[in-house]
Amino acid sequence: MKSLILAGSLLLASGAASVADGSFWVIGDRASGKCNIVTSNPVIIGDIWFGDGPYKSKADAKLARSTIRACPAINPDDEKHENENGTN
Repeated sequence: MKSLILAGSLLLASGAASVADGSFWVIGDRASGKCNIVTSNPVIIGDIWFGDGPYKSKADAKLARSTIRACPAINPDDEKHENENGTN
């Protein structure tokens, strides 16, 4: 019985770790004064003052970034640069 419970808990733990794959977060970067989109779960420390997510797609993260008051508006040049280089 104990081995069945252990196997079940290991299965759940591995499933939770794989949920974050392919996800996007919006982070507030105090050093640059911008909000960036990243593909790893952010650690809120130092220059990173908030993190929001995860989002299933980059488009969802961009939409969320546009609704966060702390994030400055993205100008067209920054958006073009972001699209050329992938995620920030």
